[in-house]
Amino acid sequence: MNTLIAITGLGVLCLLFEILNLRKALVPITIIGLLAVLGLNISEFNTPANYYNNMIVVSKFSVAFSSLFIVLTIFLVALSHDVYENHQTKISDFIAIKVFLLSGAVAMVSFGNLSMFFLGIEVLSISLYILAASNRLSLKSNEAGMKYFLMGSFASGIILFGICLIYGAMGTFDVAEISELSRSAELPSWFFIGIVLVTIGMLFKVAAVPFHFWAPDVYQGSPTLITTVMSTLAKVVAIATLYKLLTAMNADITYRFEIIIVVISIASMTVGNIMALRQSNVKRMLAFSGISHAGFMLMALLSISTSSSSLLYYASAYSLSGIAAFSVILYVCKNKDNEEIFNFNGLGKTNPVLAAVLTAALLSMGGIPIFSGFFAKFILFSQTIEAGYLVVVIAAVINSIISIGYYFKLILAMYTKEPNEETQKTPFVFYAVGVVSILLNIIIGLFPSLVMNILG
Repeated sequence: MNTLIAITGLGVLCLLFEILNLRKALVPITIIGLLAVLGLNISEFNTPANYYNNMIVVSKFSVAFSSLFIVLTIFLVALSHDVYENHQTKISDFIAIKVFLLSGAVAMVSFGNLSMFFLGIEVLSISLYILAASNRLSLKSNEAGMKYFLMGSFASGIILFGICLIYGAMGTFDVAEISELSRSAELPSWFFIGIVLVTIGMLFKVAAVPFHFWAPDVYQGSPTLITTVMSTLAKVVAIATLYKLLTAMNADITYRFEIIIVVISIASMTVGNIMALRQSNVKRMLAFSGISHAGFMLMALLSISTSSSSLLYYASAYSLSGIAAFSVILYVCKNKDNEEIFNFNGLGKTNPVLAAVLTAALLSMGGIPIFSGFFAKFILFSQTIEAGYLVVVIAAVINSIISIGYYFKLILAMYTKEPNEETQKTPFVFYAVGVVSILLNIIIGLFPSLVMNILG
């Protein structure tokens, strides 16, 4: 609860910095504030509690995922200074919205009541709608914001309808009471319909097949930094919240429900990877890559009682490699009107450090050893085999091999093609964010227990 209050206070402070004309201090002060919030959040790890009649529940799960979200937001805020250098009058608005977005993300994994869950998802979604359309002079950005708003609104409506049915069946929004009542022998059929509708709405937010069709256009049209937010923070928030919803409400994961998850997981991996092979735009390629990774993360729902640690590990590995990749894309595509692969030609010669960072990030996403992406997949595959779903693991291994094809398309462009233009000066922050995030990725790859032991 203290974490949520501190984040909201920091967001208000960001807006005050604009009034006081302290724009130059905005990014460093926000980062220091987020580090303080991270410390405050970690201090609550061993003190589970609930607040306001169980509206907010602080648990090891909520603290662990909230810490990941705060770390990702620190990276995103650090990148903001150079990205918004031509929009100095708006920088406080953009950073404040990202901080408020973080408060929604924390609420989504800390809820003890379905009304707080819905409040969190709306705070996060509305922030993303604004950010997606934040480049007002770009037709693509306006289109991305509109598409995201329409599709997100439908998804929110489906979730709200599901919550209404759950309330109608149980007579309460309190998750602990719903969990208790769900153990009774006689349950109204609309409780299960409500669970299904909430799950469908969250699969929209995760961008899993067949609810993925908005993602490529929205990712491509949005400003690149906002695509970074959607691809990393928003995606892991959605999958963590879906996991918590199904576990906290004691939703009976029947065999039929698991088969549906199997189909969606395999479809997401396959469609995402095959479509990514055909892309020449890097942001679209990573959008389809994100759809395939959503398929991998959904495998955690097949062994839902034991997979919280592996989901946290996979989310950390994926989001850190995503931040590293996008820090390079932001540099390469700065002042360009597209994000085509040919923009990366010869990057290995003109900027070997950033080329190495992007290569490492792509190899981690592809599941190559020493990077945490490999160990995350290995742990998830092991649990899925134990759950009795070998067919999903076989499909996942085949898809991991397919993904190497389009990741190497970008790597080969960096190291085998001649540079298109002269070297441009690289702001220090791109180096810092790219190198730090990929080093964190490698560290948790070499020492998986650092993350796996957090949730026991």
